Amino acid sequence: MTYEHFAVLIVIVPLMSAFAVALLGWFKRWACYPLTLAALFVSFICSLGILNTVISKGTIHYHFGGWEPPWGIEYVVDYLNGFMLVMLSFIALVVAIYSKRSIEQEIPEKIVPYYSIFLLLVAGLIGITVTGDLFNVFVFLEIASLAAYALIAVGEDGAPMAAFNYVIMGTVGACFYYLGIGYVYIVTGSLNMADLSQLLPNLYHNKAVLVGFALFTVGIAVKMGLFPLHVWLPDSYTYAPSVTSAVIAPMFTKVMAYLMVRIFFTLFKPYFSIDLIPITQILTWVAAGGIIAGSILAIAQTDLKRMLAYSSIANIGYIVLGIGLANRMGLTGSLLHILNHAFMKGTLFLVAGGIMYKMGMRDITQFRGLHKKMPFTMGTFTIAALSMIGIPPTGGFFSKFYLVLGAIDARQWAFIVVLLISSLLNAVYFFRIIENAYLEPPVTAYATDGGTHEEIKRDELPLSMLIPTLILAAGVVLLGIFNERIIAFIIRFAVPASF
Repeated sequence: MTYEHFAVLIVIVPLMSAFAVALLGWFKRWACYPLTLAALFVSFICSLGILNTVISKGTIHYHFGGWEPPWGIEYVVDYLNGFMLVMLSFIALVVAIYSKRSIEQEIPEKIVPYYSIFLLLVAGLIGITVTGDLFNVFVFLEIASLAAYALIAVGEDGAPMAAFNYVIMGTVGACFYYLGIGYVYIVTGSLNMADLSQLLPNLYHNKAVLVGFALFTVGIAVKMGLFPLHVWLPDSYTYAPSVTSAVIAPMFTKVMAYLMVRIFFTLFKPYFSIDLIPITQILTWVAAGGIIAGSILAIAQTDLKRMLAYSSIANIGYIVLGIGLANRMGLTGSLLHILNHAFMKGTLFLVAGGIMYKMGMRDITQFRGLHKKMPFTMGTFTIAALSMIGIPPTGGFFSKFYLVLGAIDARQWAFIVVLLISSLLNAVYFFRIIENAYLEPPVTAYATDGGTHEEIKRDELPLSMLIPTLILAAGVVLLGIFNERIIAFIIRFAVPASF
């Protein structure tokens, strides 16, 4: 088997395994977890083979049924989606390893359907990333969206309404994207991205193409949770099961960011969105507003998961700001932040889930002395928090550094101020948690001799939950240490050559 076939297996394996888990769960419920891990492990190995092939041999083109594009469906993998596939499959695998204890505690009666839908979500997101066909993107987008709605709805009180709101907004976003496909197809008669990139330049002033591009932009922004179209996101992340938050936050919005880059700078030539229709200029200011608003709203929260949800809105702003700056440094920072934020936010949500598992709470004001009870868990939280603030040598520092360089290249000094202010705001709400956990005196009780003593005993997470959290936290540091190599060998080739 050649490595090119991995482009199909990376989607087929989790997709077919989703149905296998549902069937197997009727007879052997215990087997759902190992089957899920096996499927995700195969996808991860495939993603490594795919990226290695792209680096050594160039872009992969896989034609289904022997039909040449644009008539047939094509999977295309280059540097841009090659590194995305590795990130997605790795995060999914790590979260799945973590999931067993958490799901057994939160939704014990729904384990079988949960793992089945979990695999559908992963298959959908990977499919969006790997396909070279606009309509195929829509199909996989619906698979991933429907799976996400279901995974959120099985959470705590408030989750069904959060999922319903997400369904409404998600459907609106999907309809915008679908209508955009229709407008482009009317004019070109093609759905293949590579073919469209050759046909569209002569049609850039066609009103149908302009409307189609606008629909694409709005649809992706809704699905991404870009401020001010983010209204579905805070409740969804807050009330969903811990594992759901830990997989959707690092993956779903990042795939939408990838799709935005792909459409803006591959499907359409970069000068279209920069010069002809200066949407990138609008996006930078929208993103800047999202960065500040998300950070301020995060400060106002006492619920850890809700705080992380608003923090995600701010970090979506970082990614879109880099896209909107539309220069090499800005896009480098954006792509690097997609990778870094996936590890950072994955770590933070795993920690939030771990605290809920052990303590049954997520109120920040109740974290006093938590570092003594869960030292390794709070250590991983601190690492991810420092990275979110932008403290070297963590990964978050370097993605923000490149965003600042992008703003300097674009001579957009206001965005440098926004980035600096946002880092200070990040410090406010993350150090508030660190202060409670490390510096506030723990709960005390009266001893028999009339004095007081601490009643906190170490009670760490089970290894099946702690090790995945440690792996992602280590990734946060390693991404910072090896950021230069990641940029030199992958990301600089993922940025369109015209920049």
